[in-house]
Amino acid sequence: MEGNVNYRQALTKAMAMCSQSERCRFDVVAKLRVWELSEEEISKAIDYLIKERFLNEQRFVDFYINDKLRFNKWGKIKLFFMLRQKQIPEELIRSGLSHIEDEFYRKILSDLLKGKARSVKGATGYERKGKLAVFAQSHGFEAELAFQISGQIIGSEGDEE
Repeated sequence: MEGNVNYRQALTKAMAMCSQSERCRFDVVAKLRVWELSEEEISKAIDYLIKERFLNEQRFVDFYINDKLRFNKWGKIKLFFMLRQKQIPEELIRSGLSHIEDEFYRKILSDLLKGKARSVKGATGYERKGKLAVFAQSHGFEAELAFQISGQIIGSEGDEE
């Protein structure tokens, strides 16, 4: 259904798309542009989708954070920037991130690093800890937390620091 589509067809398709999974305004607008709707029609469609609760940015943020944290093991930094790329307002992002339970967040990072620790090579525990921390930061976790949990994991294996 790419290309020239009338407004009614596009709106119906957008409603179906939003019913299947949470979407953000940015993604829906991009799809409507692919379907070659005018900017006026896009605005009208977005207003309708919001009014009828097919689109809700806070709901999208909450689901996005939950899914990416649980399944992709992304940290708060990466989550923040990925949501900003989707032009989500900063207040909504901060609100969504504030709902992450600290204990759960630390467990996600700990499990991620324990899995990685098996394959990390290094001459010393200090070197392995550094490599684990860099790996955690590449997933968007905060440096301080990454080094703290890396140290706990390497320390618990009995390596020298």
